[in-house]
Amino acid sequence: MEFLVLGALETRHSGEPVRVRGMRQQKLLALLLLHANRVVPVDVLVDELWEDPPTSARPQVHNAIRDLRRILSADEETSLVTMDVGYRLVVPDDAVDAHRFTARVRAARTAEYEGRCADAIRSLQSAVDLWRGEAFAGIQCPSVASAAVKLNEQRLTALEDLMALRLRIGETSSLVGELRALLAQFPLRDSLRGSLMLALYRSGRQADALAVYDEGRRFLADTLGLEPSSRLRTLHAEILADSPVARGQTPADEAVRALVGSARSTTGLPPSGRAPAADTGVPLPHAAVRASHPAGRNDLPHDLPDFTGRETELTTLLGLAGQEHGTTPLVITVDGMGGVGKTALAVRVAHRVTDRYPDGQYYVALHGHRADRPPLPPEQALAALLQAAGVPPEAHPRTLEERSALWRSRLAGRRCLLVLDDAVGTAQVAPLLPGTGGSLVLVTSRRKLTALDGAVPQWLDVLPPADAAALFTRIVGERRAAREPDQVARAVELCGHLPLAVRIAACRLRGRPAWRIADLVDRLAGAARRARFLQTADRDVMSVLRASFRHLDPALRRFSRLISRHPAPVCDVDEAAALTGLPVGDVEHHFDVLLEHNLVREEAPARFLLHTLLRDCARDLRAGDAGGEQADGTHGHAAVEHERARWAGVGAAQPGRVPAPPTPESAVSAPPPAAVTV
Repeated sequence: MEFLVLGALETRHSGEPVRVRGMRQQKLLALLLLHANRVVPVDVLVDELWEDPPTSARPQVHNAIRDLRRILSADEETSLVTMDVGYRLVVPDDAVDAHRFTARVRAARTAEYEGRCADAIRSLQSAVDLWRGEAFAGIQCPSVASAAVKLNEQRLTALEDLMALRLRIGETSSLVGELRALLAQFPLRDSLRGSLMLALYRSGRQADALAVYDEGRRFLADTLGLEPSSRLRTLHAEILADSPVARGQTPADEAVRALVGSARSTTGLPPSGRAPAADTGVPLPHAAVRASHPAGRNDLPHDLPDFTGRETELTTLLGLAGQEHGTTPLVITVDGMGGVGKTALAVRVAHRVTDRYPDGQYYVALHGHRADRPPLPPEQALAALLQAAGVPPEAHPRTLEERSALWRSRLAGRRCLLVLDDAVGTAQVAPLLPGTGGSLVLVTSRRKLTALDGAVPQWLDVLPPADAAALFTRIVGERRAAREPDQVARAVELCGHLPLAVRIAACRLRGRPAWRIADLVDRLAGAARRARFLQTADRDVMSVLRASFRHLDPALRRFSRLISRHPAPVCDVDEAAALTGLPVGDVEHHFDVLLEHNLVREEAPARFLLHTLLRDCARDLRAGDAGGEQADGTHGHAAVEHERARWAGVGAAQPGRVPAPPTPESAVSAPPPAAVTV
């Protein structure tokens, strides 16, 4: 005899339904099945069957038991035994569908833990297929209702595990329809919404995936006044960033798909799997950590084939990275102005030393100076690193400190390489550092990370003129560059020898075969035309440089704008005080901050150079304070005119010592001396 409780209560014998008459007998059978093979006292049965038991409650229970015995007598393996205090329903374990469900889920957990994903999927699928509706549907008594809630939640958990495994083996579009139906039924389940986002995204529907997140965010805000969970926000960020984790392209996922693909031929698993009513891809409580620990993972971006120059810096960094540093991680910071090639250098070094760090090479873009997005919080950076290291999102701790500790424990005793690109400051980097072991960390930033204790700094300047010309030549072609060598030198000079600007200018010239290099020089000669020309559909030099000023306060932005009007490339403290009307002490402080952000370069004590392109950028800054423009237009303009007159006098008195300064409006249209623009 078979008893079905995962839906409306049913009894079957040899596949045929057996009718249990009356709601009281059905409730009694449900209570006995709930405590199958255990004694249920008569007093418990009375309290469950009646809210206000009548005096005849016990005799009525005895009569109902008699009727149930008559129904159950058709099966030799099933019996209803009278005990001293109550009754015990004796049934085989597999006679109750709830018991079969539990056993199959347990078998799936074991298979998952052992890495047998095909068997886990098959067991979970057969488990959820047992369900016909809500558990004990229609049975209204306290303990049965409580048990039904627990069983229903176990069903959803099993569905979540099933969907997680099906997503991991590569199913996507086949899950979208059922996930949408379930989301309408369970709109508050983050795991369901996350699985739908992943299924859509991996089906090539990024916009739809982001729309599902936005719908959930609005629903939570309108109904509960809450924001999505941190796990869902992390998934949203990964989809926006097109991360390997969101695409399901981690080594663990690829290995699982390979195993399942080979297992299908022997297990009979369908090519795309069957589609249960499911919740989402979340838990994977056991094997997700064990089977997905990636050995030798490499997340590094590609190395530039036309990387040029930096021989001294490469030699220094490769020498450091090649040294044995015992139990202390080696942290190297590479800092310099925007577009100077910090990331290219760090990635090149990383690729050169991967064999020394065989336990994994990780890369995280921290977006410290992106114009289109805020810096990545260290919590999200740790989430990405932990997931890359094989820790599933559901196993991530909530707090920054706990995530940082877990990340350090994952790296302990391993030789890993970590590239942290475009850091905004020390506070963003410190939680991501290994705690021990022979790991190497390369950090790039536009700021000097002097507060990062124990780090080895490497400052990057713009390219020397010869290297800048070599980069330009490698992009446009040697034959074309050889026809106009003087114009090549002039073009890279107008780009300030900044690698990003040189690369954009050369790439644009390469796409215009009818142009001479002199035509390019003409486009670069004026500040406004240069800014427009050094801009493509996906790269913009001025936008990159403006992001460097974003982290300055209004007073520093105003100071930067004023010193950009100085008629000479180099400005000392006294000249800056005259230009801005600020006390010398404030000017020194402002220069210290700009130097820390690599927005000026100290040519000599108290003498600072503002790069040509930074000058272009700073000239258009807005300080953000109401009186900034008026102040600049009075004192600032008068001071600039005074400095122009002074420099003109020096030039007349000592011909050849300094060039005659240009006007403030065209100061960067004509190139400054090469000695001070590099």
